[in-house]
Amino acid sequence: MIEVRVRLFAVQRELAGRKEVPLELASGASIEDAWSRLVDLLPALASGRPAVRFARNGVYADADELLANGDELACIPPVSGGSGDKPRRIIELRADPFGLEILAELGDRLATDADGAICGFIGRTRSSAGTPAPGQEAEAARHAGRQVDALEYEAHESMALAVLEAIADEIDARFGVSRLAIAHRVGVVPLGTVSVAVVAAAAHREAAFEAARYAIDELKARAPIWKAEQFSDGHVWIGSPARTGPLAEEDR
Repeated sequence: MIEVRVRLFAVQRELAGRKEVPLELASGASIEDAWSRLVDLLPALASGRPAVRFARNGVYADADELLANGDELACIPPVSGGSGDKPRRIIELRADPFGLEILAELGDRLATDADGAICGFIGRTRSSAGTPAPGQEAEAARHAGRQVDALEYEAHESMALAVLEAIADEIDARFGVSRLAIAHRVGVVPLGTVSVAVVAAAAHREAAFEAARYAIDELKARAPIWKAEQFSDGHVWIGSPARTGPLAEEDR
């Protein structure tokens, strides 16, 4: 027998009423076997299977991958280095609020005299509702037409940082942009305030624009960061199934 630790996030955590579930499985069990055992214990999770992705020890993994004793298995619901005196890369999850000044802060920390362009992107909480995660349609309908009061962000922090680092590596390889910053809020973010900032510094503007666009698009599709739209009498989880890797060049 082997023992694994299953971690649950966002809507799964709420349905289960807990963050972690220890499982004892037969030797040679796969991730799918672990999911089946989890659903036996927590039937409320069953309907979410088509949208669930998995990570084994902080790395996205296929459902047929075999588990080993002591593994951490994260169930991923739908998601919404340095050199010299300057860091080459800044990847941060922040509980403390920040505003538009974050672009100047990150740009000052990142850019060198060789960088002729700094491109920044800001994401803010908005009043209109987004697309509900699978299984949240009924709750979304209950709040239809109402203004969102705030967003609450939750993350698998170690894995989110690793995914953002991988995205930064891809940007370096694709666009030759090595100086990149991503700062994302966790916790409650009030309406109209900043939730995410991306800054790319490069010698030329075309590369900086491409790098910033790629960073935010891939973050939204792949990073295990979830958001719930908060209303006065409830909340709705937002998102779609996580993409486990970059799109092929021809699909972009």
